[in-house]
Amino acid sequence: MASLKDLRNRIASVKATQKITKAMQMVAAAKLRRAQLAAEAARPYATRMASVLANLAASVGGDADLPRMLTGTGDDKTHLLVVCTAERGLCGAFNSSIARLAREHANSLLAEGKTIKIICVGKKGHDILRRTFAKQIIEFVDLREFRNVGYEQADMVGRKVIERFAAGEFDVATLFYSRFRSVIAQIPTAQQLIPAQVAGEAGAEAGGGGAIYEYEPSQNAILDQLLPRNLTVQIFTGLLENAASEQGARMSAMDSATRNAGEMIKKQTLIYNRTRQAQITKELIEIISGAEAL
Repeated sequence: MASLKDLRNRIASVKATQKITKAMQMVAAAKLRRAQLAAEAARPYATRMASVLANLAASVGGDADLPRMLTGTGDDKTHLLVVCTAERGLCGAFNSSIARLAREHANSLLAEGKTIKIICVGKKGHDILRRTFAKQIIEFVDLREFRNVGYEQADMVGRKVIERFAAGEFDVATLFYSRFRSVIAQIPTAQQLIPAQVAGEAGAEAGGGGAIYEYEPSQNAILDQLLPRNLTVQIFTGLLENAASEQGARMSAMDSATRNAGEMIKKQTLIYNRTRQAQITKELIEIISGAEAL
């Protein structure tokens, strides 16, 4: 059985840890509001950009001069996975859930005989994926020096992807991030970047009104400019969603850790009081026994 001193030290240690987790929870709560507003503000822009691209793609039809970022290379042998995670931990299963989705996608591609390449954006995802896919990781983007991730960092990642695509290093690119829904719900998401996906809801919204647009300059010239920008916007949106999801996950994880620390303190205090009472009772028995012996 632990001594009273050991129990006191253990209780003091847990109380100190509880103060840290409570402080981290409050900091995450303060950062969450700003990150959530930024993520929500970026969604309409990304949706409208996809709508414009869908309208342009529908207007040009099967034109043979369409940009390769829209049509692809005509093959899907080599896949590039852009995995975006956090730079820090202590945020529950946020990082591991994104890495798990990317790992499952990579394993399914390898089972089909495809070649995969991975760009890790964020230290935690790199640490997780390099255990299994060390040879497939071709680049690691460290964003720890940036206090707040902005469009400049997304543009830097986007340029790396576009340059590798122009060099013929891959055929299909997929972005992995966590979409923010609420403090307790973050959804790991895989979104195809190249070839650009312009159908679906965006296409229905663009064509739903029956409007006919005339573009100046030509549609192909506009697509050449918009497709790289759209790729950067998607990466930027993913990074903003990740930032909000990270703070929400950290807030939830630190709240659980604070409550667990409180329960542990109660349990250790109860053990301490029982041990102390047992020692007092033992000493009283020894005193009474000695007095009777005299």
